[in-house]
Amino acid sequence: MTDRVGWDDLPNSLRDEVTARTGAVLSTETIADGLNCRLAATIGTRRHGGLFLKGVPDGDTEEAAALQLEASLGQAVGGVGPTLRYDVHAAGWRVLVFDRIDGRHAALGSGSGDLDAVHEVLGRMRHLRVPAGVVVPQLAERYAGHLGPGDAELLAGDTLLHTDTHPHNILVESATGRAYVVDWAMPATGPAWVDAAYTAVRLMECDQPPGAALAWLATVPAWRTADPDAVRAFVGAVCRDWTATIGERDAESSNRRYRRLIGR
Repeated sequence: MTDRVGWDDLPNSLRDEVTARTGAVLSTETIADGLNCRLAATIGTRRHGGLFLKGVPDGDTEEAAALQLEASLGQAVGGVGPTLRYDVHAAGWRVLVFDRIDGRHAALGSGSGDLDAVHEVLGRMRHLRVPAGVVVPQLAERYAGHLGPGDAELLAGDTLLHTDTHPHNILVESATGRAYVVDWAMPATGPAWVDAAYTAVRLMECDQPPGAALAWLATVPAWRTADPDAVRAFVGAVCRDWTATIGERDAESSNRRYRRLIGR
């Protein structure tokens, strides 16, 4: 768990740069859960109402690089993710300022009323593309060393993928019931069906029976056109990667869910 700092812990000059854009800060709240960044907080402002801040110091080089990439994708994912208002770099920190989504994390278990909203946002995500001049790794690069012959070509694609659609990264807005996908810190490019596949596995993790999760997945347009050979390559790579990371015994429950995607 990353040690968090709050709004009041930030350098004065950084807070001044933020408030020069947002107007006076009327309230603050530090977010304790999720997110691999030092600063995760919501603020209430005079100019824009509720905003969400996500930031890291420049010295956290890996996290800073991920945040810079997320900033470069801000306009591309607008409407799927929250609107990026400001990108502030001052006092040795980078802080992204987003519109705050007033709502809750999506429920992905059986009988959830959120599944239609998640389905809808996945439908919009399949049309996302990487902006010109921005470099996002191919999905196959993430699984390098765990691919069979020809698998990299099967996993090639130009869709901008989120790759981490667990419930904490999907917010359902209270006022509209619309789902937003947040935290675009580990994107990739690849086939349009990949985020739907990841999400179906998340449904199983949330105790959806595999048959129900797969029936839901079958209604996602991008999944219906997936190349079966590409899906097999994806499942094999994910399972081998996870086994190498945590060991065969600990990986088995997750790998079993992924193998359901190919009928095993």
